[in-house]
Amino acid sequence: MTFYDLAANRFSCRDFIKNKTVDRNTLTHIIDAARLAPSACNKQPWIFIVIDDACEPSCLTAISESYNRQWIESAPAFIIACGDHSQAWKRQNDNKDHTDIDLAIAIQHICLAASDSGLGTCWVCNFDSETLRKGLNIPPNLEPIAIIPIGYPSTHDIPKKTRKNIDDIIQWGKF
Repeated sequence: MTFYDLAANRFSCRDFIKNKTVDRNTLTHIIDAARLAPSACNKQPWIFIVIDDACEPSCLTAISESYNRQWIESAPAFIIACGDHSQAWKRQNDNKDHTDIDLAIAIQHICLAASDSGLGTCWVCNFDSETLRKGLNIPPNLEPIAIIPIGYPSTHDIPKKTRKNIDDIIQWGKF
């Protein structure tokens, strides 16, 4: 598959084959793609917490309590992408922190690597970060940025994507 096809076919999966686990070697391979992601000044201000069926049940409870949607419980594994603002590069003239930008790039590497491995993912950012922090005992220096449910999609039917026309998003030269 070409990169363009991979990007075009990746979708936000919200229904997984629950009893089909994702082995830890595959999860490690996918997170290794995030390790290769670029970050501002190569600071790599991230850590990825992996929750699977071998973890304590309280970990899954923390996820479902922080994001109260039924569909998420079908995922057999989760990657919690956390940022460490103290390790991030900050732009000198305005002190803009690039943690979220760096994590966004790494998370997209995860999603594309998962798709390339026949797995589905979804970015979940609308969760209660304090509930997740307490339930997973995330240290104060780390901010949970996204929950990424990961598993085998229950369907391979790619939903129709609605995207802007290419001419609507390109500006050549000055405005």
